[in-house]
Amino acid sequence: MARSEITIDLGTLGRNVRRLRGLLGGTELWAVVKADGYGHGAADVASAAVDAGAAALCVATLAEGLSLRRVLPGPRILVLGPTRRIREAREGRLELVVGDGPIPEDVPVHVKLDTGMGRYGFARLPALTPNVVGLMTHLATADGDPAFAERQLERFREATAGSDPRLTLHAANSAAALRLPSSRLGAARCGIAIYGLSPFGADPADDGLEPVLGWRSELAQVKKLEAGESTGYGRAFVAERPTWIGIVPVGYADGFRRDLTGTEVLVAGERRPVVGTVSMDSLAVELERPLEPGTPVTLIGDGLLAEEHARRAGTITYELVCGIRASAERATRVVVDA
Repeated sequence: MARSEITIDLGTLGRNVRRLRGLLGGTELWAVVKADGYGHGAADVASAAVDAGAAALCVATLAEGLSLRRVLPGPRILVLGPTRRIREAREGRLELVVGDGPIPEDVPVHVKLDTGMGRYGFARLPALTPNVVGLMTHLATADGDPAFAERQLERFREATAGSDPRLTLHAANSAAALRLPSSRLGAARCGIAIYGLSPFGADPADDGLEPVLGWRSELAQVKKLEAGESTGYGRAFVAERPTWIGIVPVGYADGFRRDLTGTEVLVAGERRPVVGTVSMDSLAVELERPLEPGTPVTLIGDGLLAEEHARRAGTITYELVCGIRASAERATRVVVDA
């Protein structure tokens, strides 16, 4: 076992895409693969999403779009974030989102309206040029306040009433696609859900989704602490009685955050608590009994959900998975298509 092994199951991602497409009916699914596919690997997941029926891909930056275009010449790629590098976008056959200022020419454009997110977007629909192919907005509260999301959708419908029916209207993110049928317009931009993670912080199985990412390591060392002895920086864990602990060679430099102390991992398939201070390159788990070095440890997967870690850390799964470091210097990344 590698010190940090990250498994990406593209077969599972394909099932999630097909599940969402079935829910969306005639609405197109556009797969959001920004931030290196939410830490899953943009090129791999983008290809799998297209194979499963995604009609377009969405990224955050021009550089992400150009990088993806080099490996995927065919699909539509929409750059969600702002850019002034219009010539490069045109040469890369990318589509752009514009939320203020003049609409650039000779490149497909989606005009963004701010209906309540309070970030990018026009306050009202500007005069449209012939190269505008879509009208869009972004929902602020689809995962927690559906009433406000519905008000945003109503504002969007009012603002776009009478627009050319050939334009694609899109507003839904993953949470809206799953919970708000009124948001399923011409397309839905689904990110977190295609990775089998819940936009609601719940069990993804509640929505028929399966986690795509697994993260595993092993026990590098096992030792016994006597009463009064401690492990880790700051002596945050002091044994009250003779206690076996296992040292796992993964830490916050790998994406296992310091505020995950107290969460659980699986050691030889059994849930065990993380104790002491998570350090840069290691963490400690309390064991019920002595185990051999090399015993497998599951950090995410095998029924242990990223959502559980997110609740412990007081954050969201998006942040957790984007922070997992999959570079060859720190991890072994395994891509499967089961």
